[in-house]
Order: sequence, then structure tokens, then C-alpha cells
Amino acid sequence: MDVVKRGQVYWVTLDPTVGTEIAKTRPYVIISANDMNAALPRVLVAPITSKGQALGCRPEVTLVGKQGRILLDQIRCVDKSRLKGYIADIPESQWHDVLLEMLA
Repeated sequence: MDVVKRGQVYWVTLDPTVGTEIAKTRPYVIISANDMNAALPRVLVAPITSKGQALGCRPEVTLVGKQGRILLDQIRCVDKSRLKGYIADIPESQWHDVLLEMLA
């Protein structure tokens, strides 16, 4: 797989899941730093959904003409083999400040 970059959105397959974890194949944005993405076989990702409760930790974005939210409260690490197809990019300006605030 080519080097993935922060802000890129991919279809990610996460089955099997446990409890309230988000299941099925859905879009995820890469949130890990590009130096990590280049060196490691896994990435940090956050799911994107068109549903879900509006919260301060869930920045609203437009992805391929559809409104959605990045669920930064559900960050997880996945192996790059789970990335099934590139969708689009979401500029860091739309979500990075929220992520930094959450982790401060």
C-alpha cells in the first residue's frame, strides 16, 4: 500500500467488533502523523458518520457532498490492511484543533 497521509479518508473494515464499537465497513479519517504513517504498519483513525449525537468532540465535515461528523471520541489503531479504498481528503483545519483540545 502507498503511504497514507493525515487527513485522508479510507473505507475501513473493522469486523469483528465488541460492544458499542462501530462495526461494518465505513469511512475513517487518518489522524496519525505522517512520519508514523510512513514508518509503521498501522495508523490511528477516527470514524466518520452521518448520524450520531452532536458533541464538541465531533467536528462536522462535508465528505463527497454529504454532511457528517468525525467521531474523535472513537479513535482507534488499525492495521493498514484494513484500509480498503481511498475516498477523499479532509483538511486538518476542519478537525485538528478539536483533536488537540481533546488530548490536552
